[in-house]
Amino acid sequence: MKISKQTKKEFYDTYKKTHQKINNKLMYAGWKRTDSGGHECFVEYKEPNTMGCVEFVATAGSLILLILTLPFSLFWCFKVVQEYERAVIFRLGRLRTGGARGPGIFFILPCVDSYCKVDLRTVSFDVPPQEALTKDSVTVTVDAVVYYRIQDPLNAVVKVTNYSNSTRLLAMTTLRNILGTRNLSEILSDREAISHAMQTSLDVATDPWGVKVERVEIKDVSLPQQLQRAMAAEAEATREARAKVIAAEGEMRASRALKEAADVINESPGALQLRYLQTLNNISAEKNSTIIFPLPIDLMTPFLAAGRQMESRMSQII
Repeated sequence: MKISKQTKKEFYDTYKKTHQKINNKLMYAGWKRTDSGGHECFVEYKEPNTMGCVEFVATAGSLILLILTLPFSLFWCFKVVQEYERAVIFRLGRLRTGGARGPGIFFILPCVDSYCKVDLRTVSFDVPPQEALTKDSVTVTVDAVVYYRIQDPLNAVVKVTNYSNSTRLLAMTTLRNILGTRNLSEILSDREAISHAMQTSLDVATDPWGVKVERVEIKDVSLPQQLQRAMAAEAEATREARAKVIAAEGEMRASRALKEAADVINESPGALQLRYLQTLNNISAEKNSTIIFPLPIDLMTPFLAAGRQMESRMSQII
């Protein structure tokens, strides 16, 4: 029964009333939030944990054997798990109540109890390079690293055969699926978003197994050699075009500056003579053997006028 418009307080009151009415220990009622943001109430029926005749006889025989072989049987009955481990105990194939044991010492019955150790430390593994086709039809090869840990030892043992191998296979599939929904530019520039999307997807998928995915990191993105050469040629052409534009802008600014300088010199005839003197000073500072004789343009004016008159007379004669 799904309810989406009531507040948390109303849900809590409903849960208290329902819980008070249920007196049977084999039933459990509660409410939880759904993935869509709403809430739902539920009633769970627990299976009775009763022992059959064969189980009772086997358990009694194990106790008798334990008593008869004392104190040597204590070496097989007491087990120790480390601080970072938990033990899941099965009695004649059934999961024992009370949850996982540890850390420390716990007791098992010989011949009828078996246990499985689960490591709670964070485990990391490399996702093999996955070749996938992006959204814009480009083939890329991407590898990653995944960090996970066990948060529910019971589910990790009971609900999945090999949680480590299952998480590895799921990580490879999830990486290929996410790459297929992204463009090449997004894969190259936005790796954190891809890592976050992959972590969220893995965390939701592995939660029923008791596995918590803590972190996912994209290690490397490999492109085909032909595509790398094409991208390098495109980048080089872009840089050359930008350099030509910058050079043209520099030439334009320089020509404007020269035009302004020529206008200033044209307004003041003495400025040209000062420019001559400054040039001579710069040349003499270098201590070379160059000798320069400045010749004023005004001295050449009569000769230029005479030349023009001779040209006009020759043209009239011809």
